[in-house]
Amino acid sequence: MDLELSGRVAVVTGASKGIGLAVARTLADEGAYVVAASRTPVDAKATHVAVDLMDPQAPARVIARAVEEYGGVDILVNNAGGPPPGVTLPRVGFMTPGDADWQAMFEFNLFSAVRMIRAAVPVMIERGGGSIVNISSGSARQPGAMNVDYGAAKAALNHVGKAVSEEFGAQGIRVNTISPGPVLTHWWTKEGGAAEVIGGMAGASKEDIVARVAPDMMKLVTGRLVHPQEIADMVALLASPRSASTTGAEFAIDGGFLKEL
Repeated sequence: MDLELSGRVAVVTGASKGIGLAVARTLADEGAYVVAASRTPVDAKATHVAVDLMDPQAPARVIARAVEEYGGVDILVNNAGGPPPGVTLPRVGFMTPGDADWQAMFEFNLFSAVRMIRAAVPVMIERGGGSIVNISSGSARQPGAMNVDYGAAKAALNHVGKAVSEEFGAQGIRVNTISPGPVLTHWWTKEGGAAEVIGGMAGASKEDIVARVAPDMMKLVTGRLVHPQEIADMVALLASPRSASTTGAEFAIDGGFLKEL
């Protein structure tokens, strides 16, 4: 199926690894011009913009680079998120994160996306519209004692996506949200990452956490963590003009993590 993405300009944040890298590669494979924003280089066919999205000025620089290189922006994928730089998750208990932790979590997972959208919307309007895809989390709708600050930031991102889709839909801008469950990325597998942290709590090896304990703990009906490419494929579809009537929607790609109707 032709997704009609050839020649379109896509900005992807957090594009150096995991979901973001899979998204950047997939959009490039579909013929899009990709501007990849990340702190480290990107192993994909893309124009790399080296930025730290904790810097409030960074989003405007990324969009300006896309305009300079390709004349505009048609697609924005707000993928950057998760633990802020230098932070290790999971954190257990509401009392664990302090004010600085909450502020950093919202800065990285909410405000960076807000600023990217703010910078991209006028450019998209000039081109007659565009597609924004926000990468949220199942934690936004599944509150619990683990990573409460992260879940709260993602819940706010869901709200922003709905609000922007409503305000700018008549001007051709679609905004949709993808809520992944646990995805098999570097965040889980790196040294000192989530698998090792949970393994220390559960008395299990990193490999066993990834293969069995985490899927069981999160009651994943598929019995495995989500693959980054599965998220990237949905991003490509939502970015495509073939999804022209899809806006303000949220899609759970989570192996059955969310149980609610």
